[in-house]
Amino acid sequence: MLRRTRQEQGRTLADVADDAKVSMPYLSEVERGRKEASSEVLAAVCDALGLELSDLLGEVRRDLVEHRATVIRLDTVRALRRREPLPVVAPRKVPGRRPSSGRNGDVLLLAA
Repeated sequence: MLRRTRQEQGRTLADVADDAKVSMPYLSEVERGRKEASSEVLAAVCDALGLELSDLLGEVRRDLVEHRATVIRLDTVRALRRREPLPVVAPRKVPGRRPSSGRNGDVLLLAA
């Protein structure tokens, strides 16, 4: 959403990074989903784009609820690494609820 909004506004990566007081390479990584930004950085980028942080978070939530993002349990990833049988988990589709967590409460979220 950040990249799409920036491009719709006809702004450059350098312009938004400068306004948000973050480096251009870092903002590029955040836009591409390669870096996880802190809430402070997200708020600064949203401010530079004239967005409300709550709108950005709401859009991400909608993406997750509408299954445009894939949730992979961390225990499944660990089993794949060890070449063990995958854990059997009945899918639960409850809007507004967090996915069940793996061991130690870890959940790995991958968005495509």
